[in-house]
Amino acid sequence: MLKTLNNTLDLGDVKLPILIFGGVYSNLQAAQAMRKVAEAHNIPAERCICTGDIVAYCGQPEETVALIREWGVHCLLGNCEESFANNSDDCGCGFDNGSQCDLLSNQWFSFSNTQLSHSSRQWFSTLPHHIRFSMNNVSALVVHGSVSSINQFIFLSSEEKIFSKEFSLAKTDMIFGGHSGIPFSRIIGKKIWHNSGAIGMPANDGTPYTWYSIISPKGNQVEVENKCLTYPHQETFKTMQEKSLHNGYADCLLSGLWPSTDVLPDKEKKNTGKRLRESTHTTERT
Repeated sequence: MLKTLNNTLDLGDVKLPILIFGGVYSNLQAAQAMRKVAEAHNIPAERCICTGDIVAYCGQPEETVALIREWGVHCLLGNCEESFANNSDDCGCGFDNGSQCDLLSNQWFSFSNTQLSHSSRQWFSTLPHHIRFSMNNVSALVVHGSVSSINQFIFLSSEEKIFSKEFSLAKTDMIFGGHSGIPFSRIIGKKIWHNSGAIGMPANDGTPYTWYSIISPKGNQVEVENKCLTYPHQETFKTMQEKSLHNGYADCLLSGLWPSTDVLPDKEKKNTGKRLRESTHTTERT
């Protein structure tokens, strides 16, 4: 039986592969493609985890929420879900006031506010902050931004002390995060912090592809695969145009380049336009 304690959902010991994805961003076509991937890998909804931010930049927020709910995957409360559930004035992404990201968010947030149903907002308020599971005696925690903050941006180049602090709080061997939009794996000792990236928007690497992860037991280890998702992104772009969402996020669907890099550390800014590749990492119990 699944348990929810202190806003944490515990999936218990998982013996088969798990699919982790997030940053759906109101991109219905990406969500549909993600579901097909899960079906192709024979991963049922109870072994799929969404790290949050189901609603954001793209043009079909209510339709995307409906698909995720009907699919029945486990979902975290992201900062976007939290904001919509609380009828907040902004997305709570943690953008600096007056930054390009902050200004660009006003349009899509206002649009989504007109589209989301009361039922969707109520559902957001029921979502857990964290999800725990274990695999091959390796413990894992899934978060949105970080263990300590729902909207903390953590990237591959973030200082090691940040990762160490979060692992100390989590008391786990692995942490899976979302929010930041760029996939990566960072090894800290024998522990792994992995961000699965986002499926709803490219990773600023100059391609239209997006990202998800599959976590599998391999021998006495746990294998973390970062995978590329292809979907009909031009259809998503067309929908945004039809909804008068003429902005840098719509252009990003085609170019693969973010309209602003305000949130990125210097190293990630320098990697703008450099194509990402699929990767695999393994860990074992510390």
